[in-house]
Amino acid sequence: MKTQLSGPTPSWALALPAEAEIEPQGTIKLAKGRRVGKGQGNERKRRKLCGERGSREGRKVVPYVTTIFGGLRAGKMVMLQGVVPRNAHRAPPLTRFQVDFQCGCTLYPRPDIAIHFNPRFHTTKPHVICNTLHHGHWQVEARWPNVALQRGDSFLILFLFENEQMKVSVNGQHFLHYRYRLPLSRVDTLGIFGDILVKAVGFLNINPFVEGGSEYPVGHPFLPKSPQLEVPCSRALPRGLWPGQVIIVRGLVLPEPKDFTLSLRDKAAHVPVTLRASFADRTLAWISPWGRKTLISAPFLFYPQRFFEVLLLCQEGGLKLALNGQGIGTTSLDQLTLERLRELRISGSVQLYCVHH
Repeated sequence: MKTQLSGPTPSWALALPAEAEIEPQGTIKLAKGRRVGKGQGNERKRRKLCGERGSREGRKVVPYVTTIFGGLRAGKMVMLQGVVPRNAHRAPPLTRFQVDFQCGCTLYPRPDIAIHFNPRFHTTKPHVICNTLHHGHWQVEARWPNVALQRGDSFLILFLFENEQMKVSVNGQHFLHYRYRLPLSRVDTLGIFGDILVKAVGFLNINPFVEGGSEYPVGHPFLPKSPQLEVPCSRALPRGLWPGQVIIVRGLVLPEPKDFTLSLRDKAAHVPVTLRASFADRTLAWISPWGRKTLISAPFLFYPQRFFEVLLLCQEGGLKLALNGQGIGTTSLDQLTLERLRELRISGSVQLYCVHH
């Protein structure tokens, strides 16, 4: 079955510039410079399906498979940044890669694959196949010609999940949509296989505080060595915080982290709000101005050498916290205290990529 799209490129496909690095959002794992092994045809290439990470830098990595924490739902997005290697000095030549959104990570029986995204380069007319594997049987495949991926090129692929279908953009251009054949709620595992160098994989929500949504968020390139993002980092809040305002902090946890602290200060340098992550005991807590610690009863979602995203939503009566796209807690503050806040300060074992308010 062939499917072609016509008309102007919709705005959602332009979420990130084609030449930009991925702005770290959500839970993002790096596999910099690593090559994902080809196919799923044998035990050696599938033995890491249930969460083991790849081998050390420079070695070949067989299937890059990870759990999608919280699963997939309408409004969620997956980003894949990588390179299609050249095949000038390789035999047999590079032919294809695939991205599978799987219903489980068992070895046997083989899990259902709700969405199989498979660019193929081995023919004179490169194309993309999408399909669904159910109870061990492939269904009728959907085919899109003129794949916008070339050997040796970098790429950024965005997968946007809606209520009835998945949309895909490649390097800022809408490329295809694929209607679900299995319930999206069953998907809990992402697998990437084949002839591809994976640089980064990201999972994020459009809005962690509101269900639904059908558009990609606007993304921007980031400058990893920007002096404005050196830690400790301080940002002015000239008008304080008001209901509806959101603070966004994105970054990368360092290899041997100790702690991470985000604090909000007023004119008198009082600190009515502090969020602290401790890697020693893997706890996340609010710290009061008097040093009282209130633990946040949620999974500890900071990991060494992983990207993170902290969102603080100002609302009447306090702040709502989301980490890596998941709303996990609140803290109570009266509106006068919120309006008096004048500084956002960030410190700890992190490298910052984005601070927005």
